[in-house]
Amino acid sequence: MADSAAPIRQITKDEVYDAVPPTDFSQMLDIDRHLNRSTAFDKIISATHDHFWDPLDKKYIDFNDDFDPDTTDFIPDVLVPALMTDYVSNYFADKPAERIRFKSQVGRWIMSSILHGEQGALNLSASLCHVLRDPGAQEYAANQTREEGRHVTAFAKYIIARWGTPLPCGTVLAGLLQEIVHAPEVYKKIIGMQMLVEGLAMGAFATIFKEWEDPLAKKLTQLVMTDEAFHHKFGKIWADRTVPKLSKEEHEIVENWAAHCFQTLLFNLVAPHQMTAIYAQFGLDPDKVMAGFQEVATDEARREHMKEGTNIFRVLVKTLWNAGIITDRTKSFYAMYIDFDEFKAEGDEMVGDAIADEGIQYLKTINFGINTGALNDVKAAAVAAE
Repeated sequence: MADSAAPIRQITKDEVYDAVPPTDFSQMLDIDRHLNRSTAFDKIISATHDHFWDPLDKKYIDFNDDFDPDTTDFIPDVLVPALMTDYVSNYFADKPAERIRFKSQVGRWIMSSILHGEQGALNLSASLCHVLRDPGAQEYAANQTREEGRHVTAFAKYIIARWGTPLPCGTVLAGLLQEIVHAPEVYKKIIGMQMLVEGLAMGAFATIFKEWEDPLAKKLTQLVMTDEAFHHKFGKIWADRTVPKLSKEEHEIVENWAAHCFQTLLFNLVAPHQMTAIYAQFGLDPDKVMAGFQEVATDEARREHMKEGTNIFRVLVKTLWNAGIITDRTKSFYAMYIDFDEFKAEGDEMVGDAIADEGIQYLKTINFGINTGALNDVKAAAVAAE
């Protein structure tokens, strides 16, 4: 067991990320800190006005429609891992209506997981406000806290509209979120949430926007992506200012933490043991689902799935690679599933950036009444995604 009295190992290479203990408010009253406000985040703070939206205002998004998720086959089979197993596929072979309802419940579980992730991001952003000493960094964290708050509201309203209530958070995701939120080290918070969980979210949102046949889900994910793209940039700014200055020992600490978070998500996030309540609801034996899943969820299968540009785990690896966190020391682990040469050819652009940009143009038509042609462009993009 770790010594609770052991000193915290902050890895701070730039004054922008200087941190104080969350219980020491006196340091926030220091006059000098207001004389040295960083401008590193000014652009993404100011851009907040461009992508403002309100989940409680129907002019942005209306959660009232006549869509029935339990009778509409709106999720492609490939996005429901259990259907890859012979056991589950054969079980529903003569139950088409139940099969659609089963897929709907998997969608409910996915959206519930996203809701819980957004709640984690909200609490983490708020915790950064308590520890970041730089007023610019603190203001950015406060802005993100506000944006994560509207995401929690929006996903809760979507889930209530579709299914009535969210599902509980899976134990693996809950454990990782608590580990990140409660971590006293700023680098753990930024890598864990601003880079990995936010990267995971961008991949998931891009997949839902492109693949789900639910107009409300498409609109919701695009609106959220207009915010998340900037949250991801906050993590990238940290990496650009920190990673090149790390000592070998410090880089290994950061690299090990990133690998720990990635491995936890890769092998557990969509595993059958996280969804036993859904299987039991349909009379499926969770142990048989797990056995069937282990037969098809091979390393080769993972590699094939990760060739997709919107694969959530591929997005995570690319995030770490672009940030310079992955070195030859751990590259072999990720290379089991990813072709790094593809990243070199793709450049720094991340999945979802184009979708988010289109969403921002749409929001400008509402917020400022400018670029009136953008609304049709966004609608056309949504149709093309379908």
